[in-house]
Amino acid sequence: MSTTAPHPAPGGPYPSSPDTLVLHGLRLKAFPDTDVLAAAIGLPEREAASALATFAEAGLVRRVEGHVTGWSLTADGRREGERRLAEELDAAGAREAVRGDYERFVALNPDLLSVCTDWQMRGDEVNDHGDADYDGAVVDRLVDLHVRVRPVLADLRGHLARFASYSQRLRGALERVTEGDRDWFTKPTIDSYHTVWFEL
Repeated sequence: MSTTAPHPAPGGPYPSSPDTLVLHGLRLKAFPDTDVLAAAIGLPEREAASALATFAEAGLVRRVEGHVTGWSLTADGRREGERRLAEELDAAGAREAVRGDYERFVALNPDLLSVCTDWQMRGDEVNDHGDADYDGAVVDRLVDLHVRVRPVLADLRGHLARFASYSQRLRGALERVTEGDRDWFTKPTIDSYHTVWFEL
């Protein structure tokens, strides 16, 4: 595990250590393989694998094999991850600013839930996506929501560098949706718009 605290560039966002990114990523992802975790947190796979091996030896993470396969936090690992995130906020001097930004983000949750529900359902019936005009109107609402959340994301990543990945992943999911790939709206097993939103 890295023992050297990261140092922010003058005037720039505070960078998370790779170890903190790995622990936080496991808090968000359900039993990811190393490559999936590395992609989600923006680390080279080799670096993520090294951190996982070290954390496994320390009893902070475990590898699950069987019907469900992947990495997960132990109880000690969850506590360590929470400690590191709190330490990071204080080191960045960003606790109050991030709290305010997050409240602005949470205020948009009802709109995200509404647009996702309308994507999946039409009234009391499952949306079969046979009506292009209906689907197009719902996608337009998602685009509008993305425009409204972008300033919040920009402020968050201005404080902590790890928030930059959310902007990139949400934008990537939205681009796929607007190109006609419906899975990237709400599918839970990929980095769909809904999935990434609720990892924030």
